[in-house]
Amino acid sequence: MKKLLPIFTILFVVIILTGKSFAQQWSSEQKEIMAAEVKLWDAIQSGNTENFSQYVDDSYWDWDYQNSVPQNKTNDLKWLSNFLKGNSIVLYTLNPQTIWVKGDYAYIHYYYSELDKNIASGKEDQSEGNWTDIWVKKDGKWLIVGDHGGRTSKKL
Repeated sequence: MKKLLPIFTILFVVIILTGKSFAQQWSSEQKEIMAAEVKLWDAIQSGNTENFSQYVDDSYWDWDYQNSVPQNKTNDLKWLSNFLKGNSIVLYTLNPQTIWVKGDYAYIHYYYSELDKNIASGKEDQSEGNWTDIWVKKDGKWLIVGDHGGRTSKKL
């Protein structure tokens, strides 16, 4: 072990001096998808399903972990509207793991944390989970066409 210590020390110094980072570096196309994802979440956080709907293609299908079958855009908007009548999203964070872009098609895998507040009781509930969202660019605008994922943390 004593023989390895100088090697590790030199390696550590080289990494520090070269300024290399192990953090993910996103391309401009990948950043576009992340920006579209944030706009989608901001639209949900606004509490207005019409805001959300402008980022969702008519061909959209959602398959949440809690649902046994996928839902189309119309049904997903019904569930979202019902949730937003009694709750608000206080804050959220998104942690992208993979963003793939090829021309007018893209997908993103990410983890999220969300803090919801029940409007009637004032009780807050933090949840965590992951999503894979699929995007298509139409007329220069990214629209979500499908997703799969949802909450993985247990309700308190």
